[in-house]
Amino acid sequence: MRLFDTHTHLDAPQFDEDREEVISRAREAGVTKMINIGFNRETIPTTMKLAETYDYIYAAVGWHPVDAIDMKEGDLEWIASLCSHPKVVAIGEIGLDYYWDTSPKEVQHEVLRKQIGLARELNMPICIHNRDAHEDVVRILREEKANEVGGVMHSFSGSWETAKMCLDLGFHLGFGGPVTFKNARVPKEVLAKTPLDRLLIETDSPYLTPHPFRGKRNESSYVKLVAEAAAEIKGIDLQELAEITYTNALVRFGIV
Repeated sequence: MRLFDTHTHLDAPQFDEDREEVISRAREAGVTKMINIGFNRETIPTTMKLAETYDYIYAAVGWHPVDAIDMKEGDLEWIASLCSHPKVVAIGEIGLDYYWDTSPKEVQHEVLRKQIGLARELNMPICIHNRDAHEDVVRILREEKANEVGGVMHSFSGSWETAKMCLDLGFHLGFGGPVTFKNARVPKEVLAKTPLDRLLIETDSPYLTPHPFRGKRNESSYVKLVAEAAAEIKGIDLQELAEITYTNALVRFGIV
């Protein structure tokens, strides 16, 4: 069985004591590919180092909405220059975050629009972070013609109505730990309705840890728990779910 964790943060300080062991456990669990996310001035270099160290770790680079206020002149060009690296497969995570009040909305909007423009210029898929900003995210994706490159709605948390709009724009939906939670009715309902060929699985480790480890540090090996929950929701065999989502990720991110 092959599993693909399409969104992880293995360079996070939570892994400083046992990073190699965490990566080894993921491999033992059948996770043969991972995308590490570099999202600001600190994590982009560490993400690139991971991608260059491990054959099976790929990179996405972008500017997170929480850090939008810190984006300086030249940072967009930096991201653009890294996108020519053979291990960089997406621009992200980018988007809007109305939960953490660190960057003004208008700054977040500007930074998101610039990065979608860059993605279209370079023909790169994007990884969208969306927290409490469903309406504005969809509107900006439409206005900036993000459908020309598509991408993934990371850790999708919206309604089926929002999901349909994202699917219509050519995006895949990424699901993680929340689909394993007993009371997570909406994510489970959305996953159930999501076409199999648009489904991706992820951990967002070290965050959003799935049941039964909720409350503890998440890690990429736990993407198998997400796959098991998704397979049950879809009413298909785990092996089939794993292979479908693995192939989806290869196609979505242009990995040969």
